[in-house]
Amino acid sequence: MGATPRIMVAEDEEALSVLLRYNLELEGYTVETVLRGDEAEIALRETPPDLLILDWMLPGLSGIELCRRLRARTQTQRLPIIMLTARGEESERIRGLSTGADDYVVKPFSTPELMARVKAMLRRARPEIMASLLKVGDIELDRETHRVYRNGREIKLGPTEFRLLEFFLQAPGRVFSRGQLLDGVWGENIYVDDRTVDVHIGRLRKSINFGRLRDPIRTVRGAGYALEGS
Repeated sequence: MGATPRIMVAEDEEALSVLLRYNLELEGYTVETVLRGDEAEIALRETPPDLLILDWMLPGLSGIELCRRLRARTQTQRLPIIMLTARGEESERIRGLSTGADDYVVKPFSTPELMARVKAMLRRARPEIMASLLKVGDIELDRETHRVYRNGREIKLGPTEFRLLEFFLQAPGRVFSRGQLLDGVWGENIYVDDRTVDVHIGRLRKSINFGRLRDPIRTVRGAGYALEGS
């Protein structure tokens, strides 16, 4: 997963879909919107997001049926799902939750309330992508103040190097290919060359390695890069 939480909105009311995208992007999330249930199912098979906001009634495949199918698949069994619906009756809420939705919001709803529920659910489900302070070994990154420290000393990083380090810190020891780093740090819809990754890895290394400190970034020949803890 990328450094920025990814949220899919499956909602066929276009005006509401646009409103949700706008507000979620203001909160700093990466947002994908789909208008049909069958399109959502295909997209979810390719790259599951960190959270799904799902309308109960969707063309192509209903939200309730999509939720049932997602819970039956290993890859999406634990995907956080917030169900949106115009149905406010208690029996319908119970049906939605028993199908596998984690939360249930009745339309019309308060946008700030939905944003708060999204944040709370992400904190529970993916604490590593919502934590303000990331720490591995002697490296600390504070998302709120946008500051980085190593061995107690503050390090100045450019915006891309900051995002790159943030991405690594979420999964210490994991080897990421250049393609995974490009998608996670630069975004899937931005075309940049694989060589760009090497250049920014070089800059990051130059910034965080000083004195006699060891290089925490490991190059795995033919595979990519990993950030190792001490």
